Amino acid sequence: MFHLLVAYSGWPDGGGSISNRRIYIKSDEEPGQLVLNEGGRLDATKVSRFPALLMTEVGGDGPQLARVVYITSVVQGPTETAIQYVAENGIKPIPNEDIESFASQLGISRNALTHTHWEVKQADLFKFLLMNQQKAQPASQVFSLEAIHQPQPSLVSIMMPFAAEFDPVYAAIQSAVNSLGLKPMRADNFWEHHYVIQDIVNLIARARVVICDLSSKNPNVFYEAGIAHALGKEVILIAQSQDDVPFDLRHIRYVKYLNNAQGLSVLSDAIASRIQTVIGQ
Repeated sequence: MFHLLVAYSGWPDGGGSISNRRIYIKSDEEPGQLVLNEGGRLDATKVSRFPALLMTEVGGDGPQLARVVYITSVVQGPTETAIQYVAENGIKPIPNEDIESFASQLGISRNALTHTHWEVKQADLFKFLLMNQQKAQPASQVFSLEAIHQPQPSLVSIMMPFAAEFDPVYAAIQSAVNSLGLKPMRADNFWEHHYVIQDIVNLIARARVVICDLSSKNPNVFYEAGIAHALGKEVILIAQSQDDVPFDLRHIRYVKYLNNAQGLSVLSDAIASRIQTVIGQ
């Protein structure tokens, strides 16, 4: 058995609250009898015996992820109930799309995933996760891959040399991405961590599409292209010359361009067309 708590904007770390009107736990049904006291109110001790799945509404405003936690405190007020919880750190965040795929196995209706509420389900959550969800995750000793659980569907990450001669190329790529209503981002416009490599990995991990400019045989871009491929991203390779493309990548199609006004215009159109193809617009 497990608690299912869904909220439009997701759940903050450590604790949150929910309207009492959105608590769908009935004392005359078995799940309710196991978590309510004789007065029909939530019993913190009983509640804490079962794991909870906290998730953002599908299509909601928060991260499209679900987390497994244990509820440690329940305080019911006149209109809202406040809860505290601790994360089950041994279980990675679960993408909402995975929960949607297996909703019926968990006894969850489609409607339940799209509106804020708290209910109790009969399914064995841990058994389900063991059988269906918690596959081995890639690990690194150099950087964290946690950002892979924070996808940004509109993000197009751009990996390229930072030299000034590539600024017009970046502008052409920006124009293509913006024309599709997507968000272009390059590592030098992004700073979350003290270590540059972590910011770059986060950009790649969150992106819907990654564009890699292999021109000048830049080793950093080669490395970043490898990370993007390893994470299963849609990668668009571009280069000014066939000689810029390393041997291990020559079996993959790339967009060849000239770094002049006409060439960059052609590049912009080609990138826009390719992005539309890979994201299905």
